[in-house]
Amino acid sequence: MYASTDFVKKHKTPLILVLLSVILYWCFAYNLIRTEYLKLLFLYTSLFIAFYGILKQLKTNITCLGYLAFGFRAVFILAIPNLSQDFYRFLWDGRLILEGINPYLNTVSFYIEQGFSPVAQTEALREGMGALNASHYTNYPPINQLCFVISSIFTSKSIIGSVFVMRLLIIAADFGTLYFGKKLLQGLNMPVHAIFWYVLNPFIIIELTGNLHFEGVMIFFLVWSMYLLHLKKWQWAAVVLALSISVKLIPLIFLPLFFQWFVKKETPFKGLKQLIAFYCITLGTTLLLFLPFYNSEFINNYSQTVALWFQNFEFNASIYYIARSIGYTFRGYNEIATIGKVTPVLVVLFVFLISFFRKNSRFTALTTAMLLALSFYYFTTTTVHPWYVATLLILSVFTRYRYPLVWSYMIIFSYLAYINLNKADKSENLWVIALEYSVVYGVFFWELFIKKSRTELHLE
Repeated sequence: MYASTDFVKKHKTPLILVLLSVILYWCFAYNLIRTEYLKLLFLYTSLFIAFYGILKQLKTNITCLGYLAFGFRAVFILAIPNLSQDFYRFLWDGRLILEGINPYLNTVSFYIEQGFSPVAQTEALREGMGALNASHYTNYPPINQLCFVISSIFTSKSIIGSVFVMRLLIIAADFGTLYFGKKLLQGLNMPVHAIFWYVLNPFIIIELTGNLHFEGVMIFFLVWSMYLLHLKKWQWAAVVLALSISVKLIPLIFLPLFFQWFVKKETPFKGLKQLIAFYCITLGTTLLLFLPFYNSEFINNYSQTVALWFQNFEFNASIYYIARSIGYTFRGYNEIATIGKVTPVLVVLFVFLISFFRKNSRFTALTTAMLLALSFYYFTTTTVHPWYVATLLILSVFTRYRYPLVWSYMIIFSYLAYINLNKADKSENLWVIALEYSVVYGVFFWELFIKKSRTELHLE
């Protein structure tokens, strides 16, 4: 009895923070409507303060932090996502495949217009995902589709049942990331507790476990691949990287960055052969995974959907909104079609520049290059959904940069972007977005230039 009393006294602060976090997560999962902006901001801010306190108090107790990460996720286990409706489309695609129908060939609206209900709860899923999502072809790669199928195998007629299974998959992926992330940090002689800036982060728990975004599965394969690459097992790293790409296409942006990792000055020809083999394994495996869905219409439909992200959709952008404003000033209309074509070219040029003209031969330098490349893409793209920041956050764990950690808090303001005095006005509130990016860019440039120069001066 006395021992338990002493334990409580000794760990009073972390216990209070943990209990508070459980209550806040429960409120977030079961007692929050997306349009309750002040409540959303209060809960999210409070969770971040508690998260920082817990990590500061318990950073040496890795086992305890792991249990807490699982416990906080368990709070969401029976909750329907309240900040995103994408999961309805996940269920639709998974159920279509179980019916033997290729999900890439037709839009949801096509079936509705034909008066055909190919899956259980057709109307509920269509209403849940919304008209915009239903009018476009699916853009989720094959391993992502496999996750949708698994969720539908066990509960093909229950939305909450399918949500439960998907949530288990995402939680399992997060703990895979924890496992390989810890081993990679140990191999790099970096603080192991740094992985909890990702795993225990409220942003990750809410956006991935809570809102069912499969970036968590992509990140699991990405970290596993990075770990294998660090062990010099590059053939297996290539296979696992292909699995990551087959969940979300975003890791494709990293491929040029591996040039210096393989091609060394001492053995350029051997390194070049390995690099080519690495690319062939990665891209070959990815294509094989897409092969079961191949159809004469597949490439057209899929490329059409991907192009929408560059030339049609606008959300929570930064540099693009400045370019759009300039276009309005001189041309009088939105030039997203033109800007959307230029942006990918700029991203490709930037990636190739840092691939060949920046030293990326060391592992930490490689992960930093990956972080900078993806940051440049998100800084210039037309659409930045909150869950996109998850990949930046995990990459930052293996670098000296922490601006993605700051962004993982500030990204909540993207949900507040539609606060307008005029309720008929559906446009984003640019002042809210300006606040978000002012902080993010401020920390980014401080770390990139001021903090870096001070560190170098101190070392001298």
